[in-house]
Amino acid sequence: MACPKRNLGGRQYYCTVELALQVLGGKWKPIILWHLGCDGTLRFSELKRIMPNITQKMLTQQLRELETDDMVSRKVYPQVPPKVEYSLTELGRSVMPVLESLGAWGKQFEDIHRQEKHLALQTETNSPSTESVIQPTSIPNVV
Repeated sequence: MACPKRNLGGRQYYCTVELALQVLGGKWKPIILWHLGCDGTLRFSELKRIMPNITQKMLTQQLRELETDDMVSRKVYPQVPPKVEYSLTELGRSVMPVLESLGAWGKQFEDIHRQEKHLALQTETNSPSTESVIQPTSIPNVV
């Protein structure tokens, strides 16, 4: 079933999953949202410290996009040096169950692949001359 092309706030998309991924997608946005949801209000430097692999430019860009989409609130205090705090909006808090489910799925993925690697190593150790095929286990639904 094909979805019609739609527009919302300058975004073009064919289905709501595509729209959701435009808002939440990428390497850093879910992680930023996760930390703000778990740790509460954070300053820019605190977010940078929690995510050492993100560049300052990328963190600034991602926070601006999340703010534009009303996922994150930015509060500036009139002082020198400037103090800026970021927190989740109500809309931002509404995505936390989705991120929790995503994290639970990631844990299952990790466990399955660690188990498969462990089994493969055992097989290699027990009979290095024979190759074995590890069958993937089924992943239960996480909701």
